[in-house]
Amino acid sequence: MSLTMNTLALPKQMTHIEITQPGGPDVLQPRTVGLPHPGPGELLVRVHAAGVNRPDVMQRMGVYPMPPGVTSVPGLEIAGEVVALGEGSSGFAVGDAVCALTEGGGYAEYCTVPVTQTLPVPAGLSMVQAAAIPETYFTVWANVFDAGALRREQTVLIHGGTSGIGSTAVRLSKERGARVLVTDDGPDKCQAALNLGADIAIDFRRQDFVEQVSLATSGRGVDMVVDIVGGAYFERNVAALARDGRLVLIGFLGGEVAERVNLLTIALKRLTVTGSTMRARTATEKADIAQRLQAAVWPAMAQGRCVPPVHAVFPLTQAAEAHRLMESGGHVGKIVLQVA
Repeated sequence: MSLTMNTLALPKQMTHIEITQPGGPDVLQPRTVGLPHPGPGELLVRVHAAGVNRPDVMQRMGVYPMPPGVTSVPGLEIAGEVVALGEGSSGFAVGDAVCALTEGGGYAEYCTVPVTQTLPVPAGLSMVQAAAIPETYFTVWANVFDAGALRREQTVLIHGGTSGIGSTAVRLSKERGARVLVTDDGPDKCQAALNLGADIAIDFRRQDFVEQVSLATSGRGVDMVVDIVGGAYFERNVAALARDGRLVLIGFLGGEVAERVNLLTIALKRLTVTGSTMRARTATEKADIAQRLQAAVWPAMAQGRCVPPVHAVFPLTQAAEAHRLMESGGHVGKIVLQVA
């Protein structure tokens, strides 16, 4: 194995967070282990910060396991410093500040990442901010702009506008010139969504979002719905869409099965239903997303736009508390673990 190593000696051991068994947040426990070694086409990164995401919670609960052969340590996004390069890795050097979409293992002091899923930390952003980028920005870009083809002056309804996915979708949709409607839970969350850039916020506990969409669009409907709820919203999402609209499924907090689906309505309105998870994508697909994202969004971030909102930062050893906050739904934007 050929490596380019940091001139400073690396420790032989590190701390990572282990899922001791499927269950609640307390199953996340720190453990001392040896450092991972970067394979061909990989980098070893000294992690400064790691993002916390809904798939991490699902993995901890035992309902979203990592693929065979992939580390069981949670953590899908990191930011830090390159300390070693695996054979054939190019484009980065030891000491570079990077953020990356991992294949797992981000809740750790050191993590290996594919070089093709690694990007420079955007100018002006901290490591904590950079760690909040990869998972949700890759996911939103691939679903909303690649598959969903949201365009300037179109109207999009984003469910859960202050969630990690939702806040990212709001920021990127506004940057691309779309009109943004969101749903959220209560007046405080709705105001937070407006502060993020949404044009209209709908309190789903007090308002029917289909009726509010109709009012906001003069009865036409929206061009796209970005949905993290799933089955429980499917019929109403179809009702809220305009002709030739697109329903983009990113999450399934309300169930994976839609009990009532009027297929005729989908056909008559010429709707497209699509969706994807990042985990199921190939390395080549993730590399392509990384390149498009960097070209389209990094310049905006360097000017202070599209920056991910970070709600709370926890030490690595308090990963359980970070998960409790995520499960409470009390956050606006991203939750991050501070590692170094």
